[in-house]
Amino acid sequence: MSVGLLLSGAAAAALLTSALPAQAASPVFTDPPPDKIVITVATVNGSGCPQGTTAVAVSEDNTAFTVTYSNYLAQAGGNSDPTAFRKNCQLNLVVHVPQGFTYAIASADYRGFAALESGASATQRASYYFQGSPATAYRSHPFSGPLNDNWEATDSTDWAQLVWAPCGVQRNFNINTELRVNAGTSAPGKVSFMTMDSTDGDISTVYHMAWKDCPAS
Repeated sequence: MSVGLLLSGAAAAALLTSALPAQAASPVFTDPPPDKIVITVATVNGSGCPQGTTAVAVSEDNTAFTVTYSNYLAQAGGNSDPTAFRKNCQLNLVVHVPQGFTYAIASADYRGFAALESGASATQRASYYFQGSPATAYRSHPFSGPLNDNWEATDSTDWAQLVWAPCGVQRNFNINTELRVNAGTSAPGKVSFMTMDSTDGDISTVYHMAWKDCPAS
């Protein structure tokens, strides 16, 4: 799956930790570049995002992009398929940044719906990395039943720990997400599930971007 997206510019937010060393870029944080930015989804793989069920859009001010899923659901209990308890998705993004700028992913907001029986539990996890660097440790958000409501979780990193894309080098950005559901001690025959999807487009994952100048070469 390949999707090209155009956007254009104003201010920023806060980033997710990666094992890539921090760049020695200018300490002055800038507004997002005014030029159009192109984000391409190079690949999208995983049981939680079959082909054609994932959409990406970028904000007009260059400060965030959103990912919307239409078939991201994990479930357990009852007659559920034994493999349905875990669903995952890996996005490989190509971010074309105007010359002289670098970016970081400051925070990520995840949303969905959960119907967990009493005694059941679920976990949403995510990790992030730039191409060529080790993946970060997963950040996990646990949920416990009984629960029958929308859910949300946020990953964020302090400004001092932001990890910036390398200046002058194209490195794809990878996002790995996962949902797990455990029937636990819930009553036999009862099904619990958790989604990270939306049929109307109102529920989506939002990745907030931070920007700064690259050092003069």
